[in-house]
Amino acid sequence: MHWTLLLVAAALEIVWAVGLKYVDGFTRLWPSVGVIAAMAASMGLLALAVRGIPIGTAYAVWTGIGAAGTAIGGILLFGESAAAGRLACITLIVAGVVGLKLFAR
Repeated sequence: MHWTLLLVAAALEIVWAVGLKYVDGFTRLWPSVGVIAAMAASMGLLALAVRGIPIGTAYAVWTGIGAAGTAIGGILLFGESAAAGRLACITLIVAGVVGLKLFAR
C-alpha cells in the first residue's frame, strides 16, 4: 500500500510540475488552483507513504519519477528536445528508481 501511495504521489508531482507551464506566474486562477491542489496532494501522499518506506528511498523515488515524468511530459506536450543523450539520462533516472525499489527494505 505504501508503494502505491508513493506512485500516486509521484504522478501528482508530474501533474503539478507540468502544470506550472499553464499558470502564467500564478496569474491564471484555475490552472493555479489545480497546481496547488496537486502539490498538496502529492506531498500529503508522500507523507503517508513514508510511514512504511524509508524516507531516503521514498524521496528519491518520488523526485526521480517526478523528474523523469516531467521531462517526458515536456517532450510530449511542449516539443522539448528528445535528443539521444537526454533520453539516455532519463533512462538512468528510471534505472535508479527501479534499483531503489528493488533494494528497499
